[in-house]
Amino acid sequence: MSVNQDTAVPVAPPTSSAAVKGAKAGKDDARTDMVGKALGLLVLLGDEPRGASAADLSRRAELPFSTTYRLLGSLTRDGFVDYEPDGRRYHLGLRVFQLGQRVSNHHGFAGTALPILRRVTEETGEATILSVRDGVHHLTVNKVDGPQTFRVTSDPGHLGALHTTSVGKALVAFADDASRTELLESLELEPLTQFSITDREAFRAEIDLVRRRGFATMDEENELGMRAVAVPVFNAQGQAFASLATAVPVFRMSMDALEALVPLLQSAAAELAARLPQQ
Repeated sequence: MSVNQDTAVPVAPPTSSAAVKGAKAGKDDARTDMVGKALGLLVLLGDEPRGASAADLSRRAELPFSTTYRLLGSLTRDGFVDYEPDGRRYHLGLRVFQLGQRVSNHHGFAGTALPILRRVTEETGEATILSVRDGVHHLTVNKVDGPQTFRVTSDPGHLGALHTTSVGKALVAFADDASRTELLESLELEPLTQFSITDREAFRAEIDLVRRRGFATMDEENELGMRAVAVPVFNAQGQAFASLATAVPVFRMSMDALEALVPLLQSAAAELAARLPQQ
């Protein structure tokens, strides 16, 4: 006698569209996270002109060494990072420079600003520097060296301190009220030389002085042997979207002589304000 028996076949539960979307979102988040980590490594390398090892970057980025090494490999392959085999150190690559130049050209800092900076340098015989604020740093976007053999080292792409530089002080002093207040309260006042301002109240007083005078100075506070004077480049709201400076070695010009250049810088800053796209 035959008996019909239903055979139980295990069936996988249907996959919901929500589960599929969730899995896809998880992968997208992971990719985005890795992009953020890679960009973080580029930012760290930007602070290391002599380059850094994978171990140093891993420690500073608080990433596993294997992750850091893998990301550096990808960035090197695509030209964003260069690897120096002899010292086993990584540097920012040419691709970063190319992108930076495109940004500079897009905002008019190269084609529009350069002739004005050259004209200032022709009159002063010294380096002229144009900077913008990048968070808690100033970013050099353009520079014209003077004819003298002693060069200023703040090249385009350089990130510098706000509290120890004339361009930085001008950017803080003439920022919008909310940004200025936040910077005065939270900016790290790290000493770069024995002349750097590291006291919070002294820094407030310095910024108040800059606002009253309309220009900022630096006297060996950022680099021994160098001094500078800077003026703000104002937008239509009366806030600084850039700052313009003349920098000199201390043996070549006194502070009084440097401050005498303020009208020339202010005239150039007004021309830049009229010509540059305001940020």
